[in-house]
Amino acid sequence: MSSHSVAAEQLLESEDIERMDWPARSLDLNPIEHVWDFLGRRLAARTLPPVTIRELRLALHDEWAAMPQQLIDTLILNMGRRCETCLAVRGDHIPY
Repeated sequence: MSSHSVAAEQLLESEDIERMDWPARSLDLNPIEHVWDFLGRRLAARTLPPVTIRELRLALHDEWAAMPQQLIDTLILNMGRRCETCLAVRGDHIPY
């Protein structure tokens, strides 16, 4: 385990934060994947999509700032249900 991993584990433990075990290939469980999808759809829907890296950076910043907190809350609150569904299908793809 790297020194960064040890430090992260110590911080989580000191803050009494419980870490979830995570299957290696379960992107459909990870809330950030849904956030990236949201941002990608918002960028694609723009009248003038970003062309340069600078424009992309600015557009992502704007879309991130405009992302509804309710979206993030819902993604986090639904994690338990997603995990249960994943277990029910024995780790196969789930429709989220």
